[in-house]
Amino acid sequence: MPASGAFTLSKEERICSRTLIESLFNGGGSHALSAYPLRVVYKLEEQHAEQRAKVQIMVSVSKKHFKHAVKRNRVKRQVREAYRKNKSIIVEKVPSGSLLLMAFIWLADNLYDTQEVEQRISALLMRIKERL
Repeated sequence: MPASGAFTLSKEERICSRTLIESLFNGGGSHALSAYPLRVVYKLEEQHAEQRAKVQIMVSVSKKHFKHAVKRNRVKRQVREAYRKNKSIIVEKVPSGSLLLMAFIWLADNLYDTQEVEQRISALLMRIKERL
């Protein structure tokens, strides 16, 4: 039986800090993987005292790909839901005292089925797990 909170996505599991976002994209040590229509940029760093979650994520869908916010929000909801269901793949592999930052970036100009998005997320998480 999964642990309590295994299938949730709380506020602590989302990247909200501007400094964490900048360290993920501007700092060295970031890696990227793609499984079209998604790209994930991830970085393993030392955990700060104020964070409780071992993994933090963010989702980005460009206005260039979807002009209407309704479609952008749908894609973000699909990605967050797929991650929420499959996060157990990666959370157990993160070493204690470390923080894994991940940014999921949408690359396509069209919408995909939820099952397909979930398959791509789980494939990306498995590949990250192998590299950790």
